[in-house]
Amino acid sequence: MPRSKKGRRAPGEGSVFQRKDGRWVMQIWTGSAYKQKYVKSQKEGFEKLRQAQRELEQGILPTQPDQMLEQYLEYWIEEVHKPTIKLSSYVKYRKLIRLYILPELGKIKLQKLTPQHINSLYRKMEKRGLKPKTINSVHGLLHKALDNAVKWGYMARNVCDSVSPPRLVKTEIQPLTMEQAHKLLEAVRGHRLETLLTLALTTGMRRGELLALRWSDVDLEQGSIHVRHTVDHIPRYGYVETEPKTKKAQRLIMLPSFVVDALKQHRIEQQEQRLKAGDNWQDLNLVFTGLHGNYLNPRYLPKMFSKVLMEAGLPHIRFHDLRHSAATILLSMGVQLKVVQEILGHSTIVMTADIYSHVLPSIQKEAMEKWEQQFRPNDRDVPDEG
Repeated sequence: MPRSKKGRRAPGEGSVFQRKDGRWVMQIWTGSAYKQKYVKSQKEGFEKLRQAQRELEQGILPTQPDQMLEQYLEYWIEEVHKPTIKLSSYVKYRKLIRLYILPELGKIKLQKLTPQHINSLYRKMEKRGLKPKTINSVHGLLHKALDNAVKWGYMARNVCDSVSPPRLVKTEIQPLTMEQAHKLLEAVRGHRLETLLTLALTTGMRRGELLALRWSDVDLEQGSIHVRHTVDHIPRYGYVETEPKTKKAQRLIMLPSFVVDALKQHRIEQQEQRLKAGDNWQDLNLVFTGLHGNYLNPRYLPKMFSKVLMEAGLPHIRFHDLRHSAATILLSMGVQLKVVQEILGHSTIVMTADIYSHVLPSIQKEAMEKWEQQFRPNDRDVPDEG
């Protein structure tokens, strides 16, 4: 290959030479650094050099200086990925890197990383009893990070493409029936969480959306609420409020009148609580608050919810299952799937159909029974077979 201007080597120029200790070396200039490889003979060296030149032309030869995975991930998570994601996601990814990836793979050089290394990590995680969801999260993080490494010329290919994480087992949804929903709302009457649980059960709002709801998002005259924010408590950062992750999640939800009445009563009770707190009240304009107007602790909810369920004689379910309960009950009442998608704030109707596929057969059965009722011939219309 011709030399570039000023006598500098052009990318792809290389040589094969023998060191004083007798070993043969293939060397190629990538345009930013020399890459060297030990070979068994001069003949093999020239073969490897031609192969490297072809790979460089095709854009599949790593062209950047080699570095260890831990060095690369540190740069990638801080300088590349952090600005594009929520703080909660950043903290989660940091934890995955620190706990699982670095102890096993951190000291391996990027260009030496193999599918076998990745596969071994996943098998060790399985033996430790870690859930497939955690392993899949590690896989997704590594895949995304190494995609950038390939684009930047640090690696020839993404080794995660050749590895399959364990299959995710779909979590069984445990929604409340209509009868159980009635029982829950009866049991929670007069309880501090009455309005919050009523809203969760009827609208399917997520926990973070409920805890970030402000009175300015509530229209008691029109009977609607506007979901604009979500909040989470992140260790070392405190309460962090953000917008929902998709545009569909920012949504307007119409409310039944009994929920509007519950909100009106809740506001009166909140005003009384505010007077008791006096100067200690933090005026954040939140609908659901702690005792002094601050954010209601997310860790408080599951404990109190479990207690309410036990007192009501209902089976234990997660707080998030109230969201599933809302969707299941709405679908069983004949509400269209598209409307349920909009209420829940799912990004696509496909997601809604996939999550609640267990409800759809019974709805289809009801639809077929309606056809039967409408078009079943009367006995007098049935032809006499005799």
